[in-house]
Amino acid sequence: MLTDEYRYKILKLVQSNPEISQRELAKELGVSLGKVNFCLNALIKVGLLKVTNFRNSKNKLAYMYLLTPVGIEEKAKITLRFLKNKMKEYEVLESEIRILSNEIATDSQSKLFRD
Repeated sequence: MLTDEYRYKILKLVQSNPEISQRELAKELGVSLGKVNFCLNALIKVGLLKVTNFRNSKNKLAYMYLLTPVGIEEKAKITLRFLKNKMKEYEVLESEIRILSNEIATDSQSKLFRD
């Protein structure tokens, strides 16, 4: 359930905004609050994140999520894997676009010769 994509996105969002709420994370990721809670707990359990309590401006207790040194290192690895996967996806799409463009060009030329 916790893919590299979600690991990457959560670690990136938490690193840039440690005071982000689970509700805000869910909105940014386009997933349920329950999924965010599950993912955060999984990242905490494996030592990539730590959580601390603090009081926010509304006098309510809130949480701050911080990347651990292991989390920072893992984020770099995940970022590299994520980038490699996206590059592969891009290459496949680029190839499909080239094939479709060639089909259109061929079909257009065939139509010209028939007319």
